[in-house]
Amino acid sequence: MDPRPLFQTLHALAEDNVNFFQESTSETGRRFVAAFTTIREHARCLEPVLSHFATIYHIFDLDEHTPANGYRSLAQTVRCCLAHIVHKSRYVATNRRSIFFRTSHNCAELEAYCTALTQLRALVYLAQRLLTQNQPGQLFNHEDRGLSEQFLQEYITMHKGCFYGRCMGFQFAPSIRPFLQTIAISLVSFGENYKRHVSGIGVAASSLFTSGKFAIDPELRGTEFERITQNLDVHFWKSFWNLTEMELLASLASMASSQVRLSRALLVPPHSFDLPLVADPQLTVTITPPVAHTGPGAVQMRLISHELREGQDSEELCNLMRPEGPLALELRWRTKPLPRSPYLVVHFHGGGFVAQTSKSHEPYLKSWAQELGAPILSIDYSLAPEAPFPRALEECFYAYCWAIKNCHLLGSTAQTVCLAGDSAGGNLCITVSMRAAAFGIKMPDGIMAAYPATLMQVSASPSRLLTLLDPLLPLSVLCKCLSAYAGMEPEQCESPTLEKLSPVNMVRRDTTMLFRDLRLGASSLFGSLLENTGKINGADAPIEPVRKSISEVGLKSKSLASSKESRKSQTYQNLSCASDASPTQSPAQSPTPAPDPDPPAASFFMSDGKHEAVPPSHDGTLTFPDGFQPLRSDQPATCMPLELSPIVKNPFMSPLLAPDAMLKGLPPIHIVACALDPMLDDSVMFARRLRALGQPVTLRVVQDLPHGFLSLSQLCRETRQASTLCTELIRDILVPQDPATQQPAATASHRKHRKLERTSHSTGAAASRAASHTPAQENSAVTAAEQEGPNGAAVGSGATPDAQARAAQEHQEGSRSPEGQQSGATDRSTPASGPGPSNGTVGRGVGA
Repeated sequence: MDPRPLFQTLHALAEDNVNFFQESTSETGRRFVAAFTTIREHARCLEPVLSHFATIYHIFDLDEHTPANGYRSLAQTVRCCLAHIVHKSRYVATNRRSIFFRTSHNCAELEAYCTALTQLRALVYLAQRLLTQNQPGQLFNHEDRGLSEQFLQEYITMHKGCFYGRCMGFQFAPSIRPFLQTIAISLVSFGENYKRHVSGIGVAASSLFTSGKFAIDPELRGTEFERITQNLDVHFWKSFWNLTEMELLASLASMASSQVRLSRALLVPPHSFDLPLVADPQLTVTITPPVAHTGPGAVQMRLISHELREGQDSEELCNLMRPEGPLALELRWRTKPLPRSPYLVVHFHGGGFVAQTSKSHEPYLKSWAQELGAPILSIDYSLAPEAPFPRALEECFYAYCWAIKNCHLLGSTAQTVCLAGDSAGGNLCITVSMRAAAFGIKMPDGIMAAYPATLMQVSASPSRLLTLLDPLLPLSVLCKCLSAYAGMEPEQCESPTLEKLSPVNMVRRDTTMLFRDLRLGASSLFGSLLENTGKINGADAPIEPVRKSISEVGLKSKSLASSKESRKSQTYQNLSCASDASPTQSPAQSPTPAPDPDPPAASFFMSDGKHEAVPPSHDGTLTFPDGFQPLRSDQPATCMPLELSPIVKNPFMSPLLAPDAMLKGLPPIHIVACALDPMLDDSVMFARRLRALGQPVTLRVVQDLPHGFLSLSQLCRETRQASTLCTELIRDILVPQDPATQQPAATASHRKHRKLERTSHSTGAAASRAASHTPAQENSAVTAAEQEGPNGAAVGSGATPDAQARAAQEHQEGSRSPEGQQSGATDRSTPASGPGPSNGTVGRGVGA
């Protein structure tokens, strides 16, 4: 879809609202004018850049049937933000004269998205820099220093709280956003009480009590989220993510999941054994137990089976079972076991190599066991930073070999074996297969890797720019996990600013703040009503709002209150200056030195033949066109590792960097990636490498879901569909399709998962039509192309912001590839006989 109607609508709405609120003399009216002026300026600068990106998308795709890469994702995120702004601007234009119009609330919403658009504009400029400096067709910048280091420095200093407050998860499916808000509230509440209590119960209870203020104050939540993600260590993230391992939460998840006959934890002792070689079964190789870092030790795993099968009730397996607590009691089996299954699934869980176990992934594993009818062995490998690389790889490889050797105990003959894993587990699936090929033993028949991490170093790429706004995978968290797995995690130190509070004092403080926030919230609503009443009665005297934010007066903490107020006042000053700024000057910028008279270091050519000059940088920092500067964080700079150990380039740690000879020994790989995942480029580039080597590989890309959707498989319809897609890919490995029927089956799969691309498309459009069915008459000049998308979905007043952005992407991708409109989970299988048809496109340069 041509993005010009979206921008034309945005400019028209902004102009109309500016003309209206210029007549107001109140402070809120001035804030509206500043916000709409800033939005109009950002849209003017972003329109040619997005049009230019649309001309080079296809260069970085796996093939024409799989339109996915970081540049597409970044542009989609910007369009989604613009669509939200159009939706909010139309709402303001329609209801601004109503007595029930919440002036301060809607102004704060608009300012939040304006701030988000400012930061997204900076990310677009960073993506342009990647486009000019990377090798042709490459998504990653593999320089040890240089652009990746500069990007890391920019991330540290850029303001990120706006993406964790009112704009939380705006780019994802609507059904996901309430869950993300709950996660954010839980995280900041947990972080506030972290290290103040010894017991986990005390932390959980205090977090539950203090979560109310973060639920009613989005600005406070965003500020705290930014502080936590930048300053707390990997041990905090390990503790927070392991909350899903608590017995209560695990029991609730187990009751809501599919029921299985067997789900027992095993403890395999560290004994060596022999396996036959594939080349000559008369010869054997000795498999030794893992020894890295901590010496020989037992390997923990979990066996899940929907039906009881032969061998699973044997005395030998019962001796390997380990207790899981007083609630882990099971009834003895009384039914006759079924015959052993010819299939076996070996699973490696995700968690950034630092957190979680098979227990937290058990709900969707039970569903897999029921739908596949195969035993699933999930490995509980040792976690970093206590057990860094290669301990996890050694344990997973040992467990895989043990499963092949002792498959009769698992209720399987291991005739067909599939490796499956998500995120960090996807990385382990690939590296375990590489190690099995090096040993010459039986290889798995296939791999299903969901959003795998294939490059374990902090390298800049377009999709990794999205870590600035991703609530589940911020760049600082990603760096901490990578450094922990690489053995570079620094010593844990106590923060001098941590306040030690007793439970009684904490209850007294939080109770006072809660009632104060409620009182101030009521005062703010009353003041907004008085302001609207005065405006309707024609009163010229401005009535100032009672306050700007719920937490502005409610917080007594000097550190949080001062930092929050300074950030808010700076943002408001930047927005206020926009109304008086020249049209070519960015309204949200800090003073910058005079431009260097030297010629620009790089030029970004636009579709209309113009270009924006990027002045050179002599101090190693990034510069932006036209003197633009993103908003800077008021949080203290975090100590993020700029240099990782050379071990991150080990092919068994970063399979994307493995030599061709190692990759040629891999089995068929099915990759499932998320279009909005910061790790998307890991999947795309790894699939392209395998495709170029003639290796069988498929890439499915699901829309509107975050990283880690498998752990959310029971949350909503979209995550259930994506989990079903993973199940079908595993089934394709366990039960290979007949070549004569493979193509029709693939077509049916495309048709079945068509809804993955347009999550809540029709329902969201219908709901938004009911919410905004009466637009203002002055908006009737919107073009017909903006009113209705190519598929009949409304892109204007009758659609949600997600439907507007999604319809634009569908039309833009569909105009180039008709097959791209068929499903949101696109794939392209490649036989091992030769490279795919996209090799010529992959090798083309940026200017092609």
